[in-house]
Amino acid sequence: MKKIILSLVIALTTVSLYAQIDRTTMPEAGPAPTINLEEPTRFELKNGLTVMVVENHKLPRVSIQLSIDNPPSLEGEKAGVSSLTAGLLGNGSTNISKDAFNEEVDFLGASLNFGASSAFASSLSKYFPRILELMADAAINPNFTEEEFQKEKEKLLTGLKSQEKDVSAMASRVQSAIAYGKDHPYGEFATEETVNKVSLEDAKKFYQTYFNPNNAYLVIIGDVDTKAVKKLVKKHFNSWEKGAQVLTNWKNPVASKEATINFIDMPNAVQSEVSVQNVVNLQMKAPDYLPTLMANRILGGGGSARLFQNLREDKAYTYGSYSSIGNSKYVPSRFRAYASVRNTVTDSAAVQILEEIQKITSEPVTQKELDAAKATYVGNFVMALERPSTIANYALNIETEGLPKDFYKTYLERINAITVADVQQAARKFFSTENTQVVVTGKGKEVLENLEKMTFQGKKLPVKYFNTNAEQVEKPEYKMELPAGVTAQSVIENYLDAIGGRAVLEKVKTVSIFASGEVQGMALNFQLIRTSDNQFMQNIEMMGRSMSKQVFNGENGYAMMQGQKMDLNPQQAAMIKDEAQPFYELYLNPEAISLEGIEKIDGENAYKVKVSANRVAFYNVANGQKVQEVTTTEMMGQTIESTMKFGKYKEASGIMFPFYLGQMMGPQLIEFTIEKIEVNSGVTAEDFN
Repeated sequence: MKKIILSLVIALTTVSLYAQIDRTTMPEAGPAPTINLEEPTRFELKNGLTVMVVENHKLPRVSIQLSIDNPPSLEGEKAGVSSLTAGLLGNGSTNISKDAFNEEVDFLGASLNFGASSAFASSLSKYFPRILELMADAAINPNFTEEEFQKEKEKLLTGLKSQEKDVSAMASRVQSAIAYGKDHPYGEFATEETVNKVSLEDAKKFYQTYFNPNNAYLVIIGDVDTKAVKKLVKKHFNSWEKGAQVLTNWKNPVASKEATINFIDMPNAVQSEVSVQNVVNLQMKAPDYLPTLMANRILGGGGSARLFQNLREDKAYTYGSYSSIGNSKYVPSRFRAYASVRNTVTDSAAVQILEEIQKITSEPVTQKELDAAKATYVGNFVMALERPSTIANYALNIETEGLPKDFYKTYLERINAITVADVQQAARKFFSTENTQVVVTGKGKEVLENLEKMTFQGKKLPVKYFNTNAEQVEKPEYKMELPAGVTAQSVIENYLDAIGGRAVLEKVKTVSIFASGEVQGMALNFQLIRTSDNQFMQNIEMMGRSMSKQVFNGENGYAMMQGQKMDLNPQQAAMIKDEAQPFYELYLNPEAISLEGIEKIDGENAYKVKVSANRVAFYNVANGQKVQEVTTTEMMGQTIESTMKFGKYKEASGIMFPFYLGQMMGPQLIEFTIEKIEVNSGVTAEDFN
């Protein structure tokens, strides 16, 4: 078997052993290394399937990659059908049950996964024939059943539900919709409404239309014999029937005529998601493809890039700011420069991103920046050659993107030939501030006023308003008139009455709450204890291990994170003491609290009451129940907000408790369902050790 060889052709200059060397002059660079990639053996089946095989006998392993090169599809009112189809593929076949299929793959120590238009498998070479057979069987004879379809639909709906309050997820989908329009494959998104319109027959139809061998490529790399592979592929894939030609059913977006600010209001946002974006027509085969990658690397390709250095290192607006640019032969791609920033600097961050884009298009980059970008790409390219998947992707790109056969063999040579002028020309072509879309997702009450005043290069940018479904809406209104006679104390008293009344609540000495939740598929257990003696214990466990624990015995305490224990400082102890009481509202000083107004919380009006220097609580206007608390702390010079949501109130021991808790951890909402509440029982001194 031939090996993938990286041969470096280095020009050596012979000098006399005793000649004097001028060390004040930097040596000239030698010629660019030549990359010799093993070209795959290629053959086609009568049904259109193109097969590429690369033998590599270094390790007794094989990887199999199936890719179907279809244009993107518009799913319309049934958006989500591709995700459901992908979930059904790989669940066995009409010849082997799901359980038997998965058990055999596991027994062979292999992996086998499907997408809506792809599949990937890896295994030891001795099991390759069986894994290839299983992949072919699952691809050609999928086992689409109503039972599995309903399971996949429920999983998708649950995932969509969990994203509703996820600021990052909502920002991402609206950014795409604004860039492309909701009537484009890259701009549409699945919702509960569209998913519920999808039937099993729709999934079958999607599979029949888009999962066929017409434009399919099967790349096999590893410890195999090409002749044997050819026989096996013909045996298992010849029965795959050719389908009709896939037609596009959408129009490409038209670039904006002017720069605009597009705002999406999410009242639960603790930081703003800022994206400066525009659509671009960039293809891999374009002469300016590699210079464009260099320009993007210099602008926002990592920690040393301009955006990161400006917004994080210089301004301290964010933990990181980056840029990206895509490419496609079918549709325009997107250029994006983005960051997640503190609410108070949202408009300033957007201006800084625009200024960095303007700078790289109007002024040449430095040779030092270009050399660093080149070094990064050269290093990444050479390292990637060690991975079989890289060789597969390179082979696919040459086939599907219309690239010359020597595209990767001359890759380093063309990288090294890029000049400062090439980078500036590419930046001018693909990075724009004139017709860009500034998309901001955040808490409008705190950021919108400054956004509406924002100017760039002396020009005020028009502002458009959208909801999380990417529908243009009227400007949000935040100022609401307080009803006559309502005070902070009356709101608190109304809340106490709503959950049981002072007389009942004052008899409560201890409350223990037991709840369960999930994060990234991992089960969480949550326990919370509060006592009238100002004792407090909160513990979050994952897989039986404590991940986060806080304990306060009334005088002092500690916090423990993943086994690391740290005593509470006086400020932290005071904060926990404030919330240790089962119902701290019973003991609030009317002179020390204030009514801040009315805000929308999850679509409903709520009174905002400042209950302490570092905490505000929100109480539903209609029923008096507490729906949210926001606690503010100072950490390493930055203000950190912690948000807890409450809902689904039910009676326990004569008191109305929330049986839903939602903890905001960064941009992610972790939801807990209360399983048990114990009042005045089960608590001992041991709980606070």
